[in-house]
Amino acid sequence: MSEKLSPIEAIKTKSDGLRGTLKESIDLDNHTGNVRPDDETLVKFHGMYVQDDRDRRAERAEKKLDKLYSFMIRLRIPGGAINAEQWLATHDISEQYGTGTLKITTRQTVQLHGLLKHQLRPTIQAFNVAKLDSIAACGDVNRNVIASSHPQLSPLHNEIHAYADKISTLLLPKTQSYYEVFIDGEKIYERSAEADPLYEDRYLPRKFKIAIAIPPSNDIDVFANDIGLIAVIENNQLKGFNIAVGGGLATTHGNPNTYARLGTIIGFTDSEEKTLKAVYEILTVQRDFGNRIDRKFSRLKYTVDKMSVEGFKKELEQRIGFDLLPEQPYTFTERNDRYGWQQNHEGKWFYTLFVEHGVIKPYQKQFLYELALLKISNFIFSGNQNLILGEIRENDKSKVDALLEKHQIDKNDSALRKNSMACVALPTCPLALAEAQRYLPELVTKIEPILEKYQLQNEEISIRMTGCPNGCGRPYVAELGFIGTGPGQYNFMLGGDRYGERLNTLYKEKQTEAQILTEVDQLLERYTKEKNENETFGDFAFRTIINPN
Repeated sequence: MSEKLSPIEAIKTKSDGLRGTLKESIDLDNHTGNVRPDDETLVKFHGMYVQDDRDRRAERAEKKLDKLYSFMIRLRIPGGAINAEQWLATHDISEQYGTGTLKITTRQTVQLHGLLKHQLRPTIQAFNVAKLDSIAACGDVNRNVIASSHPQLSPLHNEIHAYADKISTLLLPKTQSYYEVFIDGEKIYERSAEADPLYEDRYLPRKFKIAIAIPPSNDIDVFANDIGLIAVIENNQLKGFNIAVGGGLATTHGNPNTYARLGTIIGFTDSEEKTLKAVYEILTVQRDFGNRIDRKFSRLKYTVDKMSVEGFKKELEQRIGFDLLPEQPYTFTERNDRYGWQQNHEGKWFYTLFVEHGVIKPYQKQFLYELALLKISNFIFSGNQNLILGEIRENDKSKVDALLEKHQIDKNDSALRKNSMACVALPTCPLALAEAQRYLPELVTKIEPILEKYQLQNEEISIRMTGCPNGCGRPYVAELGFIGTGPGQYNFMLGGDRYGERLNTLYKEKQTEAQILTEVDQLLERYTKEKNENETFGDFAFRTIINPN
């Protein structure tokens, strides 16, 4: 007897192009702040998650009240760049709906939390006016395509960055249900015109992520994605892309068959046509061979390992009709953002604003609003949850400086803090086992004196934390990684490299804050005494502790 498909598979195929009963859930079900059970799955494909305030669950249960349901909306912004008008719209929408807080994600977009069900439609309609949408920002489809963010990286930045939008457009679902349910309520055209040769009516077995790296920067952790494209540049010309497949970081506590995996480079494409064809058909291979029975094993990394890298590559080459070329040389020498003022080859200025864990603080939000009113800058979200103010002309730079001074934006943050990353976790993420975004700033504050004790305060050590093993804050590719196992407890991961090309390894299980600080103190003391010249902390930990032989 064949194994049963995951229940999610039936929800997708019966959804009438992701429509389900969403209209009824939103318009008729006034007894709850939630949508109907099947619609909880479908709403993700429209860029939304159902959440509730876990801090208030017990209080509401005691009063026999429904959970305090709300929604998170995540925008689809390929490459992470928007203009000043779109920033103003996003600011205004966040003030009118939800909690008022804007959260920059690790995938170069923004999320709004705390939206009530009756606010979904007006919120999405307001974004639509600003030419922004949340289509396919979540769900079992290709999600927001990210790309190395700083235009100073290469004179070819704009040319390479444009691939994010091309790929995002190529891989969008064909259904018009987003517009029908949330924009104007009308059927746009006959359903037969919605035939979707890529997603069919099954969509993908699980979410799918694509990243484009522009060496020397790996700011988007290219190998942590289902598809990683690495731009190869020679003599100021884009020669093409190395293609890596099978990256993904999510694991499940207590299930040794789940694992984090870095992408494997399977070849090189030397034209736009070949690159887009290869990307498209990688999705069709995953659509046809991916696990639809157990969603814990549904990501592309498991498909690649099941088929073998060579088997996957052979299937892909049959579908694209050409052989991939051999991998081309490249080098990563940085992963952090280029903070402060930088100038590109055209003489335009860019200012990178540090936004701790992507949570835009009220004084930063006011600064950004006043800047957007001047219409002298665009806004680029980085893969490190920061914000680059870009395309600023020389004669406008002083206006930005004046606003930076007025709002006291420049803070003397430590190198460790600027290289920290955390997922949202509690109170809104239903998967979180421990704090992350609310706690990591405190932990960094307690580690900073230890760094100073060993004169390491300028070391660019990466530290990342997530509230569960899903890895949204990419802790598995940090030099210091912390993964929540329960309230106040974290698995301590060690030995990742500085540039995102090596996974870290479990060092200590279920560590409390006191244990973490003791371990960090001992590790840093050893590092100062035993490191090789110019050896990074991650390489030292790997050489001496994780892989001493």
